[in-house]
Amino acid sequence: MKKIVLGGLAMLMAGSAMAASVQDVAERYRKLVLAIGQHDASYVDAYYGPPELEQQAAQDKQSLASIKAGVVAAQRDIAQQKAAGADEALRIEFLAKQLKAMEARVEMLEGRKFSFDEETALLYDAVTPHHDRAYYMALVAQVDKLLPGEGSLPERLKAFRAKFAIPKDRLKPVFDAAIAACRERTAAFMALPQKESFVLEFVANKPWSGYNWYKGNAHSLIQINTEFPIYIERAVDLGCHEGYPGHHVYNALLEQALVKQRNWVEFSVYPLYSPMSLIAEGSANYGIEMAFTDEERLAFEQKVLYPLAGLDPALAPQYAQLMKLLGKLSYADNDAAQAYLEGKWTREQTIEWLVNVALYPPEKSAQRLSFYDANRGYVINYNLGKDLVKAWVEKHVTATDPVAARKQRWEAFKTLLSSPRLASGLR
Repeated sequence: MKKIVLGGLAMLMAGSAMAASVQDVAERYRKLVLAIGQHDASYVDAYYGPPELEQQAAQDKQSLASIKAGVVAAQRDIAQQKAAGADEALRIEFLAKQLKAMEARVEMLEGRKFSFDEETALLYDAVTPHHDRAYYMALVAQVDKLLPGEGSLPERLKAFRAKFAIPKDRLKPVFDAAIAACRERTAAFMALPQKESFVLEFVANKPWSGYNWYKGNAHSLIQINTEFPIYIERAVDLGCHEGYPGHHVYNALLEQALVKQRNWVEFSVYPLYSPMSLIAEGSANYGIEMAFTDEERLAFEQKVLYPLAGLDPALAPQYAQLMKLLGKLSYADNDAAQAYLEGKWTREQTIEWLVNVALYPPEKSAQRLSFYDANRGYVINYNLGKDLVKAWVEKHVTATDPVAARKQRWEAFKTLLSSPRLASGLR
């Protein structure tokens, strides 16, 4: 009799495990993210779920082995789910890819080494294209033509860019104006959550130039690093990227559309080293182009930001042309990170590449290496992410009229920001 009862209990437990719903897996996923955060201080980028879950994670502090077992079990359960519709299919795919990245991150914390491309495929669901030095030097030659004169190109570039540094005592009015314009342009095409808000802070000694700390209830803390000179183009870049329609809007829309309206609890936590980040960074960078055409941006900077910063507006067209050329060198950052992190280049060789090939400001090159050390393959999310997001959005534009096309572009962009799509789902 005892054997029969135990056997029935075992069957019941097995059946219960098999019957795990998508919501069950989502609840476990959220707890697993918080558990990993106890081992990796930068892993949980944002959390606005029940405070007691965060407290429980700190109290329990599961071992990495225990967390990994939980991740593997969750992966098995999500693989057994059958979607009832297109939205649920996206949700299941999202959880499967996030869990796959989570397993890889735990293994990295345990000491496992991946190649650069293996790591980004696992963590971000994407692999960056790579180019040799000759590819980039053809682009560098274009910058060289734009800035003729004596001395090396990095020296000439540094001297020219110095004319566009925002004085520290003018940072706040410049950024206030830029963020306000980014918000106004975003709100013209996209209904923002009610009572959305942010606080702007200026900080120093960080490995990044700007950061959005999402706090929940459509509220963010936006921090700008003032350790190095901040050039005039960064006002619009960071205003859009960290604010509107970038990180602040992305997180607020996910919270509104998926957490509050659908109770998809997995979106109340954001693991930094996960496929979400490619969409987050890519949409934030593409969001700059969404808010401003090249012509609109030049006019706004020339008429509003340059005077606020005390800079010469007559130089704005040449500087905008320079920024456009430098943007084409962005993938040199990925190649530098790969060679440095895989031990192919020394610190000195990597800095040489950053200064002479990527045309990175010399004074910031060491800071960039500290970013590589801290975040590794995360660098691909900015440029590759932008290109993938842009291509996906543009696929949804069918109108030939510029006004109608812009409206369609914004509609597709909002759809992406409110959904669980990840990199491979953009192709």
